[in-house]
Amino acid sequence: MSNSYFLAVDIGASSGRHILSHVEDGKIVLEEVFRFENGMKEIDGHKCWDSELLFSHIKEGMKKCCELGKIPASMGIDTWGVDYVLVDENGKRIGNAVGYRDDRTTDIDREVYQVIPEKDLYARTGIAKQVFNTIYQLVALKKENPEQLEQAETLLLSPDYYNFLLTGKRASEYTIASTGQLVNPDTKDWDYELIRMLGLPEKIFTPLQKPGTILGRLTKAVQEEVGFDCSVVMVASHDTASAVLAVPAKTPDFAYISSGTWSLLGVELDHAICNEQSREANFTNEGGYDYTVRFLKNIMGLWMIQSVRNEMNKAYSFAQLCEMAEEVKDFPSRVDVDEHRFFAPDSMIRTIQEACRESGQQVPETPGELATVVYQSLADCYKKSLSSLEAMTGKTYPAINIIGGGANADYLNQLTANSTGKTVYAGPTEATAIGNIVCQMLACGDFSSVEEARACIFDSFAIKTFVPAE
Repeated sequence: MSNSYFLAVDIGASSGRHILSHVEDGKIVLEEVFRFENGMKEIDGHKCWDSELLFSHIKEGMKKCCELGKIPASMGIDTWGVDYVLVDENGKRIGNAVGYRDDRTTDIDREVYQVIPEKDLYARTGIAKQVFNTIYQLVALKKENPEQLEQAETLLLSPDYYNFLLTGKRASEYTIASTGQLVNPDTKDWDYELIRMLGLPEKIFTPLQKPGTILGRLTKAVQEEVGFDCSVVMVASHDTASAVLAVPAKTPDFAYISSGTWSLLGVELDHAICNEQSREANFTNEGGYDYTVRFLKNIMGLWMIQSVRNEMNKAYSFAQLCEMAEEVKDFPSRVDVDEHRFFAPDSMIRTIQEACRESGQQVPETPGELATVVYQSLADCYKKSLSSLEAMTGKTYPAINIIGGGANADYLNQLTANSTGKTVYAGPTEATAIGNIVCQMLACGDFSSVEEARACIFDSFAIKTFVPAE
C-alpha cells in the first residue's frame, strides 16, 4: 500500500469540503483542508447552481493541498444526483445549471406518462418517481427551451461537468447517471430507446463509465492555477454510492442505513428488482460501485428531530433530547414518518401533535414526549422497511450498518437494534468522503478488492456496536 495522498471533493446541496487522505500504520487517515458553502440562486426565474463559483471553490481547495505540501496522486468528485449541465461543441455551458428544487418540473410527469406509463417506466429503469429526476427536467427543458437541447453536444451530470472542467474530457459515470431515471439497469448504460421515445437528442448522452475509471490528468491551465498535476478518477460520484462503498461490512450480505437529515435504507444487489411490489413499496434501484445495485428506500431521517429542536430555539442539545426521550420511553404514541405532511411543515411540533390527535392517540406535549415519538417512530419505520426489503430480496440480513452523521445518534441506533432485532454497527460518520477515497485507492491498486477496503475501513474508524435488548 502506497503512502500517496488522495483528495475527495464532496459537494452537497448546502456545503462542500475537500478531504485529504493517506494510509498510516495500515489505517486510513482523513484531514479536512477546505470547506465552502453552496446553495441555489434565483437566476432568470429559476433556482440554479452557481457552477462557476463551485468550480472556483474546487480549485481553491486544491490550492490548499499545494500550500500544505501534500500533493494528491489523484482526486475524485462526488455530488447529489439528477442535476446536469449541457455543453456545446466548444465546451461552453448552455443555459443555467438549474437545480432539482426548481418548479419547472411541476406536472411534467403527466407529459412523460403520455409517452410511457408510470408503471412501465419503473419496470424498465427501476427508479422510484421523484418529480425532479433528470428525465422530468429534460422534458421540461424541451418544452420551455428546446433550442438549448438543439445546441447541446453533451449532457454532463454535476460531477461529470466538473471533471470535464478539470481534464477537458467529456464522460459520464454510471452511479450518478442512474439517479435520473434514464438508465437501463440490465445494460448499465443509457436507455437509448426510452430517450428516443421522449424525443430527446440521443447524441448528448455519452456512454457510461464504470466507477473507478481514471479519466485523465489536469489540463495545463488548471495545473498552472492550482500548482500541481494529478489524476482525476471518476469515483462512485453519486454521494450515496460513495457512502455505501464505505460500509465496513463483515459479510457479503448486509443492510445499511445512510443516516442523516434523511435516511436511505437498503442493500447491495447484483441485479435490479423492478417489479410492481417494489414500485408500490417505493424502493429504488440506483447504481453502485462495480456495477452493483443499491436497492433502497428513502425514509424520513433526523429531519424531524432537527425541526423539533429548531422550533424550541435549540434550547436543548440532541443529547438532552435523547435523555428526556428515555425518561418517557413508555409514552405510547407513534406516527407514520413516511407521510408527506412531515416533509416540510410550517410547524413540525404541531404536525406531530395533529397526527397523534387524528389517530386517537395520546398527544405529546413535553420535549421528551415529542422526542420519544419521533425516535420510536423512526425505529418502527426502519423495522417495517427492512421486513419489506427482506421479503422482496428473499434474504435475511443479520446486521444493519449505519453510516453518515446519524451514526452518532446512539439513542436511535439502540432503538433500531431493539425494534429490528438486528445487531447495529454504527460508523463511520464520514462515509461519503471515505468511499470517494477508497474508489481512488482501488483504481490505483492500493486495495485489491472491495472486501479488503471495507476491512481496512472497519479497522481505521471507530465502529460502535448495538445489540438488541433482551
